[in-house]
Amino acid sequence: MNIVWKLMTSALWLALCAAAVEGKSNVKKEVFGKLPDGTPIDIYTLSDGPVEAQVMNYGGYLVSLKVPDRNGKSENVVLGFDNLDGYVNNNTHKGTAYLGPIVGRYANRIANGSFELGGKKYSLAVNNGPNALHGGPHGFHIVVWKGQAIPDGVELTYLSRDGEEGYPGNLSVVVRYTMKQGTLKIDYAATTDKDTILNLTNHSYFNLKGAGKGNILDHDLRLHASRFTWADSTLVPTGELKSVEGTPLDFRNSTRIGERIDSDYEQLRVAGGYDQNWVLDSGGRELTEAAEVYEPTTGRVMRVLTDQPGVQFYSGNFFDGTIKGKAGIAYQRRYGLCLETQHFPDSPHHPNFPSTELKPGQRFHTVTAFSFSTR
Repeated sequence: MNIVWKLMTSALWLALCAAAVEGKSNVKKEVFGKLPDGTPIDIYTLSDGPVEAQVMNYGGYLVSLKVPDRNGKSENVVLGFDNLDGYVNNNTHKGTAYLGPIVGRYANRIANGSFELGGKKYSLAVNNGPNALHGGPHGFHIVVWKGQAIPDGVELTYLSRDGEEGYPGNLSVVVRYTMKQGTLKIDYAATTDKDTILNLTNHSYFNLKGAGKGNILDHDLRLHASRFTWADSTLVPTGELKSVEGTPLDFRNSTRIGERIDSDYEQLRVAGGYDQNWVLDSGGRELTEAAEVYEPTTGRVMRVLTDQPGVQFYSGNFFDGTIKGKAGIAYQRRYGLCLETQHFPDSPHHPNFPSTELKPGQRFHTVTAFSFSTR
């Protein structure tokens, strides 16, 4: 009897521990919809006190991120759509807006849609003028990832086959979104069986007033970067690293985004506003603060921490009201800002840039975190 009782109590204890872990993680999985081919898509809700995030396994999109203001009122601060159809329909149009997905295999641009590696030339899918952008039209933003709940979050996995969108190697990718103590952390890892290149990021648009509540020109931005990569007329780096000193790209001190965005400066004219890669002073050696955004009317503060060497600040210059997001609100010019932590654009063509090569036996690993508070 004592043995039976011990087994029963042991089983009960294990069950209680499992329930405690599940309760601590605060992760809820639901069906979000079905793709046109009938594939079901799940959405995972990660909550930690007043901060709540929703991530789906189609494209790894950050669908919603609810954050309280200084008065405790929570509001979604990322642009997106109310349902799966909105994301699918946007991805079938030429002007894909990338409203919150994982982008890869190569975030940002590769000049002329080609690169050489190991003496061999690879041709990529071209989808941005003469260049390849964000992994191509069938990049990671439209694939169905395998999702599973983990403590405090969700793990997404995907096998990108050798030759997908022109990239070499079978690439196994794992991305974990976790929410803890008001911080959304994105942990990326990957391995390959053939020499390849890799540059992963999340492409969320933030508006700390609330998604759809006007433009982001009144947000204050600080970037821990003294240099940026000078770009040509197609927004591809020339290889030159320029100082921000004396330019409208100097955000070393917190500055209102709208203060200089329409300055007569070549890089702003070419991009229609901010859409440049900043070279972080940290050099990408460890997880450290890259940027801080403050919205004065709500008091919301977002700190971006990363171990990547660069961050692309994009001010939503190409929104023109044709995309209708959550609650049917038309997203107008500069309604959201992106802070895409990354290696530099077009790195395969610039030996002076940090390398984006990944070889068999190596493990790609990088972390970015978005931490929220008020003041």
